[in-house]
Amino acid sequence: MTDPEELAERVREGDLRIHELEDHADYDTAARARRLFIERETGTELEAIGEYAFPAEQADPNIENMIGAAQVPMGVVGPVPVNGEGTSPTSQNSPSSANDGGAADGEHYLPLATTEGALLASVNRGLSVIGAAGGADARVTKNGMTRAPVFRVGGVVEAAETVEWVEANFEALREAAESTTSHGELLDIEPYVVGDSVYLRFAYDTKDAMGMNMATIATGEACELVEAETPASLVALSGNLCSDKKPAAVNAVEGRGRSVTADAVIPGDLLEERLHTTADAIAEANTRKNLIGSAKAGSLGFNAHAANVVGAAFLATGQDEAQVVEAANTITTMDAREREDGSTDLYASVSLASLEVGTVGGGTTLSTQSEALEILGLRGGGDPPGSNADALAEIIAVGALAGELSLLGALSSRHLASAHEDLGR
Repeated sequence: MTDPEELAERVREGDLRIHELEDHADYDTAARARRLFIERETGTELEAIGEYAFPAEQADPNIENMIGAAQVPMGVVGPVPVNGEGTSPTSQNSPSSANDGGAADGEHYLPLATTEGALLASVNRGLSVIGAAGGADARVTKNGMTRAPVFRVGGVVEAAETVEWVEANFEALREAAESTTSHGELLDIEPYVVGDSVYLRFAYDTKDAMGMNMATIATGEACELVEAETPASLVALSGNLCSDKKPAAVNAVEGRGRSVTADAVIPGDLLEERLHTTADAIAEANTRKNLIGSAKAGSLGFNAHAANVVGAAFLATGQDEAQVVEAANTITTMDAREREDGSTDLYASVSLASLEVGTVGGGTTLSTQSEALEILGLRGGGDPPGSNADALAEIIAVGALAGELSLLGALSSRHLASAHEDLGR
């Protein structure tokens, strides 16, 4: 067995580069040697970082230059009540709802990993209210992982020629793109022209995978055909109109990954009993804070803290944490609805335009994250394909709805500061 001390010394002497250790030892030994080197270079003990519960080789697709693992506390909220059969108070009057089921149905426990105290307590409070009200509806309304390459052309005439060819040859481009994957399906190609630049926004159904790599590889194959048949020359496989890991209006309007909405109707007496506030007070707080305040700030997200729940769910279930920036592209609505008996209910919803999630591939294969998906009953591919990722999106959306309801309730009842004080946060 290779001695990690010897490997660390060879790195220090310059005989080996830090990224070459796996070529000379097994993955765990390489990680240990790298820790020893960093400890000696920085004078820092890495005992906690070196304690991890998965074979280092398992993480090879996910990390380079591994020294250990970051440990983030994980908790659970729930049950998350999702009415997948369309029988909640929001859908009882809809004649088509009985046949318009969602991917998630029933009660689920949602793992959340975070360092923010009071977050899970707040989400649980919102879930308790939603559960007492009969649960929430949630539906994935659109699905399409995007990649948008940018091409150079001589001018607008060549740009128009390129766009016309793409529109006339969608089937050929789909055949090229889908030749690289056994699961992905090309759904659409949306062209954009800016001077002598042509952007083609490819959208794919990537089933239960988040699908960024799948979309990139497939689009690369299709781009070769575009270059061969048009005047366009590929400049970059990603032209930022995708738009990945950046705040972008195109994702708010067109969606990316899964567009998902969750809603619930909360009786007024339940709001007073559980949240010590009213439907009118929550609706006003939402309008003045989430809508007007966000508009004045120039925000792309019109919500209280949807990214909190999304980010914690992403860390727990192995999603790409940088894509929380797109998931924060959420609109929260709260409306007071007067009943015939004169009482007032609250209609509450969240619409996440670009929630990029998967249950296969990427970080979902790591042991901790895999167990978290097992808690949800959503590990691996679904039947039919895509149903597990749809269900995960719907459950996260209901969790985000609970977080919005709880925080707006605390704000409208002026209990936010006292709640944090009581929890010692």
